[in-house]
Amino acid sequence: MHNRTILVVEDDAAIRQGIVDAIAFAGYTPLEASDGHQGLARAMDAECDLILLDLVLPGPDGLEILKAVRKERPTLPVIILTARGEERDRVKGLRLGADDYVVKPFSVKELLARIEAVLRRSPERPDEVSKVKFPGGVVDLARREVRLAGGKREELTDREVTLLRYLAANPGRAISRDEILTRIWRLDPRGIDTRTIDMHVARLREKLRDDPDEPAIILTVRGVGYMFAEAT
Repeated sequence: MHNRTILVVEDDAAIRQGIVDAIAFAGYTPLEASDGHQGLARAMDAECDLILLDLVLPGPDGLEILKAVRKERPTLPVIILTARGEERDRVKGLRLGADDYVVKPFSVKELLARIEAVLRRSPERPDEVSKVKFPGGVVDLARREVRLAGGKREELTDREVTLLRYLAANPGRAISRDEILTRIWRLDPRGIDTRTIDMHVARLREKLRDDPDEPAIILTVRGVGYMFAEAT
């Protein structure tokens, strides 16, 4: 069982029921909203791990809901549902911070695959990654601190916690600076100086006592970005 909750915001009752049945059968817990007002309220308040968001809704439309979600819950994954003729809105949705989109009509297999992919790379994963062990200590992400051998502790900033959680949730995978900017900083990477990411990684390495010349925890992948070392 996935044990993840997905909010489905869709005004077409037949499509909504089909999605709800599919994600429930796949092991997710579904929540429903049938219009923009209900969708906005649930998106702001409900405990959920991902939103499937139709763009055309009575009341506030999907783009309005997406703007509100990105302001109040910036790391909550959102997949927009769009008709084939809505390319302009689809592009706008991605620029506003949607994580992916699915074009109607879509297959259940495609929808579930996209849900799994977005949840896999999202920083707002369930707190299964709550502690990160590394040579020389452990990081308690809930307490935002590094506990080093010998009892010394280092405090982490919110951004450092989010970055480390994302890296540690994807051990052995090279993660590009563009992906970090998009998924963690929630910025369009085009034209943005990525040195701020390098500075955050440098501070994390310092707190983890990870030698910057020969790192063993947060590895540099030349020409790409960074990778959290797999446990040996």
